Amino acid sequence: MTDAALADPGLSVLGTALKGKRALVLGIANADSIAYGCARIFRRLGAELAVTYLNEKARPHVEPLAHDLGAAIVAPCDVSRPGELEAVFARIAQEWGGLDIALHSIAFAPKADLQGRLVDSSPEGFAVAMDVSCHSFIRMARLAEPLMGGGGTLVAMSYHGADKVVPNYNLMGPVKAALESAVRYLAFELGPKDIRVHAVSPGPLKTRAASGLKDFDVLLAEATQRAPIGELVDIDDVGLTTAFLATPFARRLTGMTVYVDGGLSIMA
Repeated sequence: MTDAALADPGLSVLGTALKGKRALVLGIANADSIAYGCARIFRRLGAELAVTYLNEKARPHVEPLAHDLGAAIVAPCDVSRPGELEAVFARIAQEWGGLDIALHSIAFAPKADLQGRLVDSSPEGFAVAMDVSCHSFIRMARLAEPLMGGGGTLVAMSYHGADKVVPNYNLMGPVKAALESAVRYLAFELGPKDIRVHAVSPGPLKTRAASGLKDFDVLLAEATQRAPIGELVDIDDVGLTTAFLATPFARRLTGMTVYVDGGLSIMA
């Protein structure tokens, strides 16, 4: 989606619905990342941003994007390294004093476990995938809770393979199913504090993370043919839906898995 498209009437409906809001975005790796699409829309709608990068290797790819977005906070965050996620939230608490939106767009599994059969997955690989892709979202929610005194929105990124069998999605299917279940339980537990929790489930997208899946190009081609809309979604489509969930327009929605896939998930 071009900058011109970002000014279309569809986006103008939301206007400046996130003006004055503070949003943390975890998971930007490059300009093709889903997290970057979400950050772009958050910023376009008036939110102030905190952005993380995985490590020093990723930093040169993320910092220029964060600069273009005018991110107020840019920090390293590898959720598998003790203390790094906590350090991000400590900085947010110090510099902002509060938080309104937190987006978790992180997933990882060792290549051997990701590309092999689920039945052959190693205990170690399964544990790593669950920790990075699911439990880190729970940890994020725990850290965000005290900063969302006036309510807020937590969003995790999922995929249709959590609900139905998608060939070659393998280990990540059960892991994403656990993530979607965690979203529902967190929505129940945090609802009394007006903290709403959602999973967003995009259709197949050409991202670096997705490229690790076996025969992903075949999956993309089939998705284009089968989706009722007849075309793939892009990262800004995902960003628009994610931003909507964080606005007052969605104030009575929580605990949902929202599909952004051109209708692909309704097909048999």
